[in-house]
Amino acid sequence: MLAERPTLHTSRKQRAAACNELACELVFRPLAHGVVFLLAPLRVPPPAVVLASTVTGGASAWLITQGNLLFAALLLQLKTVLDNADGQLARATGRVSVFGRYLDSESDLVVDALLFTAIGYETHQAVLAAVAFCALTLVLSVDYNLERLYRREQGEPEPQPEHPNGATALVARAYTIVYAPQDRLVERLVERRLRGASPATRAAYHDELTLTVLANFGLSTQLAVLGICLAAGSAVAYLWVAIACAAGLVPVLLYREWAAGRLRSRG
Repeated sequence: MLAERPTLHTSRKQRAAACNELACELVFRPLAHGVVFLLAPLRVPPPAVVLASTVTGGASAWLITQGNLLFAALLLQLKTVLDNADGQLARATGRVSVFGRYLDSESDLVVDALLFTAIGYETHQAVLAAVAFCALTLVLSVDYNLERLYRREQGEPEPQPEHPNGATALVARAYTIVYAPQDRLVERLVERRLRGASPATRAAYHDELTLTVLANFGLSTQLAVLGICLAAGSAVAYLWVAIACAAGLVPVLLYREWAAGRLRSRG
């Protein structure tokens, strides 16, 4: 029976090339695997872990409004472990589903909104918190979509559209309303930039370096940094971190332009 237990390899999320988020690889993914090791034999459904992650994140937000920043920081790291565990559990047990994928994305957005609302309330910086929330949403959307487009450029097939029903249809509809416009916008901007480009130029534009940098702007890293700021007693400091990450997109994307432009000039 022990041989049937999930391994870290079988539960690992396959990211493009070597573009891994270090906070996940070194801290949260190994901790999440411990959760998976315990839950897999109990046949706990992965969406239940998503809901537990959402509740934990919401509780952390509530603690922030109460000024209990240290416990909020600790609870937030538990939320991140659970957030990694749900996908690992699904992959390890062969229960990956469209419902779980959509639910996970929407859960993250809800928790992020609650956290930034709580920080705005606790710091009396509601406008700054709203700007930081939009900045983080932008960073995460660019990270996700540039990796998605990189995979397409490498010839990996994209998931085919499905016709969900029931609860899956509800979460799919919510995803379409919230995330699909972001996905389309990033894709259109990239394709407009690469219109008429050679295969070599396209490959230079969809490079691994920018994906690696953006992967380490990911949500697990963001929540770890937020936890550090909360533990240090300065929730407002994280708002500036999120805004700085959005500003950090500029040199990353300019590097892409430079790499692609150099090949164009040679051509």
